[in-house]
Amino acid sequence: MAFHIKNRETDALARKVARLKKTGLTEAIHIALSHELEREQGKPSLVETGVQFCRDLRARGRPERGKPADKAFRDSLYEDR
Repeated sequence: MAFHIKNRETDALARKVARLKKTGLTEAIHIALSHELEREQGKPSLVETGVQFCRDLRARGRPERGKPADKAFRDSLYEDR
């Protein structure tokens, strides 16, 4: 299967990696893409990041120092000043 790199900079990078790794162009590109795929798949999803943020925030909180958010408090948030 043929693969043609039309971007000169990308072609130069692929050839440089192939020289450094002492492999052919196809193998150098295969290795680079495999590593990039592993790196991307290792990242947590946006949902996982959000869940972890909430857990960290909860762990840092001090509920014993807080005041109850009763109706009077919530109403005070919307009062005109």
